[in-house]
Amino acid sequence: QVQLVESGGGLVQAGGSLRLSCAASGSIRRINAMAWYRQAPGKQRELVAAISSGGSTNYADSVKGRFTISRDAAKRTVYLQMNSLKPEDTAVYYCNADAVVVLARDYWGQGTQVTVSS
Repeated sequence: QVQLVESGGGLVQAGGSLRLSCAASGSIRRINAMAWYRQAPGKQRELVAAISSGGSTNYADSVKGRFTISRDAAKRTVYLQMNSLKPEDTAVYYCNADAVVVLARDYWGQGTQVTVSS
Protein backbone atom coordinates (compact mmCIF):
# COMPACT_ATOMS: atom_id res chain seq x y z
CA GLN A 1 0.00 0.00 0.00
CA VAL A 2 1.03 3.61 0.52
CA GLN A 3 2.63 5.18 3.55
CA LEU A 4 2.89 8.92 4.11
CA VAL A 5 5.31 10.08 6.78
CA GLU A 6 5.21 13.72 7.90
CA SER A 7 7.90 15.62 9.73
CA GLY A 8 8.77 19.18 10.68
CA GLY A 9 6.05 20.15 13.09
CA GLY A 10 6.72 21.78 16.42
CA LEU A 11 6.31 24.83 18.60
CA VAL A 12 7.10 28.27 17.22
CA GLN A 13 6.39 31.84 18.22
CA ALA A 14 4.03 34.01 16.23
CA GLY A 15 5.81 35.44 13.21
CA GLY A 16 8.12 32.46 12.97
CA SER A 17 8.50 29.81 10.29
CA LEU A 18 8.30 26.05 9.97
CA ARG A 19 8.76 23.67 7.07
CA LEU A 20 6.74 20.48 6.90
CA SER A 21 7.76 17.49 4.81
CA CYS A 22 5.81 14.43 3.74
CA ALA A 23 7.43 11.46 2.06
CA ALA A 24 5.39 8.82 0.27
CA SER A 25 6.49 5.21 -0.03
CA GLY A 26 5.02 1.86 -0.99
CA SER A 27 3.74 0.16 -4.11
CA ILE A 28 2.93 3.40 -5.90
CA ARG A 29 2.39 3.46 -9.63
CA ARG A 30 1.74 7.16 -9.81
CA ILE A 31 1.03 10.12 -7.52
CA ASN A 32 -1.44 12.65 -8.80
CA ALA A 33 -2.13 15.59 -6.48
CA MET A 34 -0.64 16.02 -3.04
CA ALA A 35 -1.97 18.31 -0.37
CA TRP A 36 -1.80 19.51 3.19
CA TYR A 37 -4.85 19.67 5.42
CA ARG A 38 -5.14 20.81 9.01
CA GLN A 39 -7.51 20.26 11.88
CA ALA A 40 -7.70 22.49 14.92
CA PRO A 41 -9.39 21.33 18.14
CA GLY A 42 -13.16 21.40 17.78
CA LYS A 43 -13.01 22.25 14.09
CA GLN A 44 -13.38 20.34 10.87
CA ARG A 45 -10.39 19.31 8.81
CA GLU A 46 -9.69 21.92 6.13
CA LEU A 47 -7.57 22.12 3.02
CA VAL A 48 -4.48 24.29 3.47
CA ALA A 49 -2.72 23.86 0.13
CA ALA A 50 -2.60 21.46 -2.79
CA ILE A 51 -0.29 20.82 -5.71
CA SER A 52 -1.03 18.84 -8.85
CA SER A 53 1.32 16.53 -10.71
CA GLY A 54 1.84 19.38 -13.17
CA GLY A 55 2.78 21.82 -10.43
CA SER A 56 -0.42 23.84 -10.24
CA THR A 57 -1.13 25.03 -6.71
CA ASN A 58 -4.05 26.34 -4.74
CA TYR A 59 -4.25 27.69 -1.22
CA ALA A 60 -6.79 28.45 1.44
CA ASP A 61 -7.43 32.18 1.60
CA SER A 62 -6.19 32.24 5.18
CA VAL A 63 -2.66 31.16 4.21
CA LYS A 64 -2.18 32.85 0.83
CA GLY A 65 1.02 34.85 0.76
CA ARG A 66 2.38 33.12 3.87
CA PHE A 67 2.53 29.41 2.97
CA THR A 68 4.14 27.77 -0.04
CA ILE A 69 3.57 24.19 -1.17
CA SER A 70 6.10 22.41 -3.35
CA ARG A 71 6.95 18.87 -4.34
CA ASP A 72 9.91 16.78 -5.41
CA ALA A 73 8.45 14.14 -7.70
CA ALA A 74 11.61 12.05 -7.77
CA LYS A 75 11.60 11.82 -3.97
CA ARG A 76 7.81 11.50 -3.81
CA THR A 77 7.89 14.25 -1.23
CA VAL A 78 5.72 17.31 -0.68
CA TYR A 79 6.72 20.31 1.41
CA LEU A 80 4.86 23.11 3.11
CA GLN A 81 6.88 26.21 3.92
CA MET A 82 4.99 28.21 6.52
CA ASN A 83 6.07 31.78 7.19
CA SER A 84 4.60 34.56 9.34
CA LEU A 85 2.83 31.99 11.45
CA LYS A 86 -0.13 33.05 13.54
CA PRO A 87 -1.68 31.45 16.64
CA GLU A 88 -4.71 30.56 14.51
CA ASP A 89 -2.45 28.32 12.41
CA THR A 90 -2.18 25.98 15.40
CA ALA A 91 -3.49 22.58 14.35
CA VAL A 92 -2.56 19.04 13.45
CA TYR A 93 -1.35 19.10 9.85
CA TYR A 94 -2.06 16.08 7.67
CA CYS A 95 -0.45 15.10 4.39
CA ASN A 96 -2.72 13.76 1.66
CA ALA A 97 -1.86 12.02 -1.59
CA ASP A 98 -4.07 11.03 -4.48
CA ALA A 99 -2.05 7.98 -5.48
CA VAL A 100 -2.46 5.02 -7.81
CA VAL A 101 -1.62 1.55 -6.55
CA VAL A 102 -4.27 -0.36 -8.48
CA LEU A 103 -6.85 2.43 -8.65
CA ALA A 104 -6.49 6.05 -7.61
CA ARG A 105 -7.52 6.80 -4.05
CA ASP A 106 -6.69 9.14 -1.19
CA TYR A 107 -4.05 8.29 1.37
CA TRP A 108 -3.36 10.14 4.63
CA GLY A 109 -0.39 10.62 6.91
CA GLN A 110 -0.58 10.32 10.67
CA GLY A 111 -0.43 14.07 11.23
CA THR A 112 2.09 16.42 12.77
CA GLN A 113 1.33 19.01 15.43
CA VAL A 114 2.04 22.68 14.74
CA THR A 115 1.66 25.03 17.69
CA VAL A 116 2.09 28.79 17.35
CA SER A 117 2.39 30.74 20.57
CA SER A 118 1.41 34.38 20.85
